[in-house]
Amino acid sequence: MRVHLVGVSGTGMGALAALFREAGDEVSGSDTAFDPPIGPMLQSLGVRCEQGFDAARLDGPARPDLVVIGNAIRRTNPEAEAAERLGLARASMSGALRERFLAKRRPLVVAGTHGKTTTSAMCAWLLSRAGFEPGWFIGGIPKGLPASAAIGSTRVRPDHGRAPFVVEGDEYDAVYWHKRAKFFDYVGVGPDDVVIVTSVEHDHIDIYPDRASYEAAFRELVRSVPEKGLVVCDAHDAAARAIVAAEARAEVAWYALDHDDTGDVTPTWLAAPVGPQPDGAQAFDLFAGGVSCGRFSMRVPGRHNVRNAAAAIAACAQGFGVSVNDARQHLTAFEGVKRRQELLGTPRGVRVYDDFAHHPTAVDETLRALRARHPSGALWVAFEPRSATACRALHQEAYAHAFDAADHVLLAPLGRTNVPAAEALDLARLARELGPKAELAAGVEPIVARLAAGAKDGDTVAIFSNGAFGGIHQRVLDALGGGRA
Repeated sequence: MRVHLVGVSGTGMGALAALFREAGDEVSGSDTAFDPPIGPMLQSLGVRCEQGFDAARLDGPARPDLVVIGNAIRRTNPEAEAAERLGLARASMSGALRERFLAKRRPLVVAGTHGKTTTSAMCAWLLSRAGFEPGWFIGGIPKGLPASAAIGSTRVRPDHGRAPFVVEGDEYDAVYWHKRAKFFDYVGVGPDDVVIVTSVEHDHIDIYPDRASYEAAFRELVRSVPEKGLVVCDAHDAAARAIVAAEARAEVAWYALDHDDTGDVTPTWLAAPVGPQPDGAQAFDLFAGGVSCGRFSMRVPGRHNVRNAAAAIAACAQGFGVSVNDARQHLTAFEGVKRRQELLGTPRGVRVYDDFAHHPTAVDETLRALRARHPSGALWVAFEPRSATACRALHQEAYAHAFDAADHVLLAPLGRTNVPAAEALDLARLARELGPKAELAAGVEPIVARLAAGAKDGDTVAIFSNGAFGGIHQRVLDALGGGRA
């Protein structure tokens, strides 16, 4: 089958392209750019990458059998218009995934405002290493796994039943003709879905204008989990806890960290973080139903990653029967996900990290994790507000505290120019509130120059953006005297 993906360079669309290629389909994709890490991955998989959008690609002898339209694509896109005009079969990313790859699988859907990508990757890793032959679909590139997506097994095993399929369940809308959260396409596939809810904190203001509308999507998701399924929820997150307690028809597995405020809920799975280890590993003690499961260790640092690990272990063990001892053994080899605290290099003794964080909660947690991992030296941050939410004033006050762990904060201009001035994040105000450690930068070049002049041996640089940030990553490495990222 010939499949063409419009807007293929998104993390989800790139993962879907990988699935179609694994299934043996001829795959092409179009987009405005093919930046790392998705662009190189697509090319390595044999996806024909077409720069720009051209209606002529969809007609003629190479006409595709299916056109998948990404959620960033508008109705007026020339290829979207051509697909409709020519009567070609078309689908959203989430619709194509459900119809083509979730059949005969048991979905494990990882939803929530924070931690979806890392938790999904952990689940896929643990299930794979434990011999469950899972498929997976992850909005990022996991290290250690062969790709961001895999078909997995379709056979039904007498010991495990249907093979699991791990899906990162995004709450963003599916496509312009189906303005509903993508995660709705991933539940109800079978009678015993497993769904993780990591957190619920208002985001995607361009889709959900207020907190009530955002939470309503999660309420519907939780209600959609069949009675024979399982909902795994962070009991520490007040909004997630309230939604799951009120809406779940399925069994609920609560998890938390030691000393968390969990309201009137007693967590079944409790993780107690241990301080940084000499080798830089993140350790924690795990308890299930009050019984010690022993000490766990992993390479990805931070309390937020201990939460992610607790969620993944709870889902894999309670939902699929993975041995907790197996989970402990395999977690030590989990390497994380690209663009999540990814160390790009150490030129001139300066540690340069790339991270996708843009929501203030994620920025704060990531910086605290880096500070705990590297307590000596200055912690520099280059931050580009780029998402529709980050560019708006919704989290103006929260950003004033999100950089508490940093010593120097370099603020790039807003990554979007179409935000009304009255709604935009006020970077000048943010710089004033952050105090002397904050600097407003006119663009990428001044940030690179400042880091090259100021960062010293033993310092740490964290580059935060959910986009390409003007190629800043390689420019910083080059300016500090490093090689390729």
